[in-house]
Amino acid sequence: MRKILIVIDMQNDFIDAALGTAEAVSIIDSVKNKIRSYKTSDVIATMDTHNPDYLQTQEGRYLPVEHCIKGTDGWQIRPEIASLLDGAKIYEKPTFGSVRLAEDLKAMSEKEQFELELIGLCTDICVVSNALMLKAMMPEVKITVDASCCAGVTPDKHLAALETMRSCQIQVTNAV
Repeated sequence: MRKILIVIDMQNDFIDAALGTAEAVSIIDSVKNKIRSYKTSDVIATMDTHNPDYLQTQEGRYLPVEHCIKGTDGWQIRPEIASLLDGAKIYEKPTFGSVRLAEDLKAMSEKEQFELELIGLCTDICVVSNALMLKAMMPEVKITVDASCCAGVTPDKHLAALETMRSCQIQVTNAV
């Protein structure tokens, strides 16, 4: 069965810039190896994408740290990861989950069977949001999250998000 990899928000601002963490930096090599294990045609990526008025949005009021402003260096996918995504479909998303990604995969699931694997940042925000949205739209599609290729805002939030996903029948692999 075809297996599709979804690489969530491996952008500079989430790795070592505005909202970066040591844990995010530590998964870079694992993420690169995971991407290399898939055919490029079976890899999809997302990019958190905000406008300059981010601080005036609801998200900006709750998280008042400018990040992933379209066109900035922080918005860019980490170069060594971006080079592995050449030819992959990339979805820009203005919020945690990508509705368009979920809709496109739902339509695809009506024509062919596949499994999904998610990796990326941040486990407790965008990874869990996308995983739950995909599971809600395609309850019979097997969805897996590789914990060794994800990092949360904090280690505790990472673990909590993994547990939430397990509770919703999303498979979690490589959890420590």
